Amino acid sequence: MSPPLAVTLETPVIPQRPRLGLVVLVAAMLTGACGPTVPPTASPSPSSAPAAQTPMPTSEPSTTSAAYLEGVDIGIEAYVYGLPLEIMNATFETMTSVDVSQGAFGPVNQLHHVRSANGSGSTAVVAPGATSLSSIAWLDLSEEPQVLHIPEITGHHWVLALLDPWTENLRNFSDAAGTEPGDYVIAGPGAGADVQIPAGAERVDVSANRIWIIGSTQLLGPDDVPAVNAIQDGYSLVPLSAYGETYEPPVPANPRTTVTRAAVPTGLAFLDTLGELLAAFPPPAADVDELARLAVGGIGPGRTPSTDAALDPDTVRGLADGVAAGPARVREELARIYREEFPVHNGWLVGGFGTYGTDYALRAVIATVGLGAFRPEQAVYAMAWTDETGMALDGYGTYVLHVTELPASLQGWSLTAYDLKGALIANPLDRHAFTDRSPLARNADGSIDIFVTATEPATGAERQNWLPVTMGQGFTLAWRFFAPDPASVQGLLDGSGTQPPKITPAGG
Repeated sequence: MSPPLAVTLETPVIPQRPRLGLVVLVAAMLTGACGPTVPPTASPSPSSAPAAQTPMPTSEPSTTSAAYLEGVDIGIEAYVYGLPLEIMNATFETMTSVDVSQGAFGPVNQLHHVRSANGSGSTAVVAPGATSLSSIAWLDLSEEPQVLHIPEITGHHWVLALLDPWTENLRNFSDAAGTEPGDYVIAGPGAGADVQIPAGAERVDVSANRIWIIGSTQLLGPDDVPAVNAIQDGYSLVPLSAYGETYEPPVPANPRTTVTRAAVPTGLAFLDTLGELLAAFPPPAADVDELARLAVGGIGPGRTPSTDAALDPDTVRGLADGVAAGPARVREELARIYREEFPVHNGWLVGGFGTYGTDYALRAVIATVGLGAFRPEQAVYAMAWTDETGMALDGYGTYVLHVTELPASLQGWSLTAYDLKGALIANPLDRHAFTDRSPLARNADGSIDIFVTATEPATGAERQNWLPVTMGQGFTLAWRFFAPDPASVQGLLDGSGTQPPKITPAGG
């Protein structure tokens, strides 16, 4: 079972495989989403907020004044703080821009299913799972709760994760969590105690009126697609007011069938949109100090710095320049985190993500490279962009992953190769991933050598364990450990326990 994981890094072709500094390695990063490909800083911006213009000052703003410099600092801070919220909003706008179901896309308060196995042509999502089929829904709970039905599921691992607009993984319905079949009434913050819950159903209160359901059902192989489709058909979502009735979603008279790609705004429009989103989706109470800091720059719920006449023109100029510098700051944070994790995890970035507290930098990084990440009790992710020596992974090289032991997982693991835009890699075997169920050749001592290269290996055992990539093109690798053993998950996360194997260049 492979829930999507956004991995959207781009590097130049590296014929000589030079060692790259980590900041350089991620310098061309584009943001993707677990749903659609959504560039975070695309221009022009089709955000819900109108494009904002910097107010015309009465004099030329100074780029050396204290007000300007403070504006830059606040603009960068606001970008890092607000980026997950804005990426989630752009993802929502994109995925719901059609009003009939189209794979993972479609209107709110309906489940939308990916019905066939992902391949190199699957571009609707970034870093799609190669060993599962997805089920997606966006909930709007502002009018009434929605009732999610979960059928009896046997023989397949599955998860339906609930994420709020801040990318917090609020809850996971899954076999790993021991979820029972039945009906779950998902109620937003406006649903009072007097809401009548049907007999036998369970009320699930969530902190926001917009919830993203990311579902993933294990695919055991190409012949298993009909069985997984039948499981998907057993999931259902209906308004509470229609519970117990035969319910069919409304059919539009003139359906919108062309996906409109939304983008995270740039410049002051980013801050104006952030004000709208803060008003719509109040931040956690723990953010009070951060909100006070941003308020100095005219940023807050319902506020629009682009039209705030009370702001010093130098501050406004600084805010715009700070937002422009925001993507570089996130790249720096990713490089810092990867650098710190590199020696601890054999060259991998390993996370238990899905909940962030006030670690706004980590939240922004994961929203950028892994939007939709689950809590570690459901899945732990490991991502690599370089080999064990720090050189960027590229298709000119041959790499060996020598597996003697892997972190204990109650529901197995998968290893997937992606290109630098997060797509599965076309190859003659149509092979994109290995899992714990793959018939991998073993060495005499029981260990496994996995070969990652663009060149078909010469021996049968190596071909059996070959994960193909494209000659001359960079790539990334992603391990997913599903339902890690509770007794070992902490060691996996802190580096004291079993780790993914090193990525060793041939001859290294």
